Amino acid sequence: MTSALDIARDLITCASVTPSDEGALDVVARYLKDAGFSIERVRFSDANTPDIDNLYAKIGTGSPCLMFAGHTDVVPPGDASQWRFDPFSAEVADGQLWGRGAVDMKGGLAACIAAAIAHVREHGTAKGSIAFLITGDEEGPAVNGTVKLLDWAKARGEHFDHCILGEPTNPEKLGDMIKIGRRGSLTGRLVVHGKQGHVGYPHLADNPVPRMVAILAALKANALDAGTEHFDASNLEVTTVDTGNGATNVIPASIRATFNIRFNDLWTPTSLAEEISRRVKSASPDGKFDLTFDPTNAVAFLTSPGPFVNLVADAIEQETGRRPVLSTTGGTSDARFIQAHCPVVEFGLVGQTMHAVDERTPVAELEQLAVIYRRILQAYFG
Repeated sequence: MTSALDIARDLITCASVTPSDEGALDVVARYLKDAGFSIERVRFSDANTPDIDNLYAKIGTGSPCLMFAGHTDVVPPGDASQWRFDPFSAEVADGQLWGRGAVDMKGGLAACIAAAIAHVREHGTAKGSIAFLITGDEEGPAVNGTVKLLDWAKARGEHFDHCILGEPTNPEKLGDMIKIGRRGSLTGRLVVHGKQGHVGYPHLADNPVPRMVAILAALKANALDAGTEHFDASNLEVTTVDTGNGATNVIPASIRATFNIRFNDLWTPTSLAEEISRRVKSASPDGKFDLTFDPTNAVAFLTSPGPFVNLVADAIEQETGRRPVLSTTGGTSDARFIQAHCPVVEFGLVGQTMHAVDERTPVAELEQLAVIYRRILQAYFG
């Protein structure tokens, strides 16, 4: 059996800091091609973002089709001198695999690949097909990656029945949690206008700071909602407030604030923007402000509990002895794109060291994750 550890080490030694690939997709292609998968490399371009290499692999032509999705790009390692081992050396020590991407998510991707190879060698693909949709643009702008690769596949007539995304989902132990949805994300930018002047002559100026304070207080005064069965309450957090004023004796001409809202499935980006606009106007009826919202590609979604979710949960429980919690917490992932094409769940390694110095995962958990994916494949194809 091709081990998840061997694949993960090969992937980690590729310093694929987003948007660079550095041979990581070649590693994926080599393992899957040797197992009989067809491989297609697709490169997408955009005027304002880096060109990105992506990979699509498939074996079998029948239905159902189970897709594994993931990414080979990683975040920068930071100061390499602070790491116990070189972040791209893929060292194994103290029973753990060390390196950038060990958890997020080269380890999870390696486990998917190892499981698929083992399943095909043992069972073939007579009862369906297995696909891999891998991008190098998850940790970056997410413009030339999964979203375009999905559209490319759809245009070719590809159909996916379900998807497993191997992002790290477990807070403490392998088997703790499955992500069955994600909150949406909406960023607002507010500028409140005034009139610059000397602090000693306030009647000749118009200080916008008190109005900004009042507006932000109004945005936070009342909860947006109380949450739903599967989602926490939507939450608004102010992330920046700035006048750009370096002088202590000058009333600023304007003040800017940025806020981000993680919202549940009670809202759409449009309905939420309308509610925020209403609150801002109510707090500042003079209209001396500009409010804009960034384009959003992260809407709230839910893969409703049912046969597929139960199949995944059963496989996890059979292997770990723990029944995973079904959760929608955390940030965004490429599942927000996949959900428009097929039901998707996320399950991967323990995420405690992701994006951190000395990112690492226990080798035993890495191999156990591959076994879980094998159980899922066996149950899925019956």
